[in-house]
Formats: sequence, structure tokens, C-alpha cells
Amino acid sequence: MSEYTVILEQGESSWGAWVPDLPGCVAIGDSRGEVEQLIREAIDGHVESLRENGEPVPAPASAATAVEVSA
Repeated sequence: MSEYTVILEQGESSWGAWVPDLPGCVAIGDSRGEVEQLIREAIDGHVESLRENGEPVPAPASAATAVEVSA
């Protein structure tokens, strides 16, 4: 099992997700819940494709946090 950092972004009418350690691994959904499920599937497919093509699978190396600021 690996744990990759996923960045979630809310747009005007949809949600997006991307994985910093897996370039090109993205998903778009109508809700946060949907995009979370879709990015899980995208990660599985992305890693499987890398392995099938004999390419290295990047190890998880990114982290994310929220920082509170007064704006």
C-alpha cells in the first residue's frame, strides 16, 4: 500500500484533483466525493500503466498542509 498526496480544487461547477508525485494523474468530478473516488481509480490506473510499460513508479514524496493566515 502507498499513500499519495492528492490536491483537491473546487471550481465553479466541478471539483478537480491531481497527484504531485504522479505527473498527468488527474480527475474531475461533480462533487468532492465523486472526485475523491475518481482520483483513487486514476492513481490505480496510472501506476498499473507505468508498471506495464516498464517505467518506474515514483514513490510518494509530497505532503500538503493548510496554513491559516489573516488576509
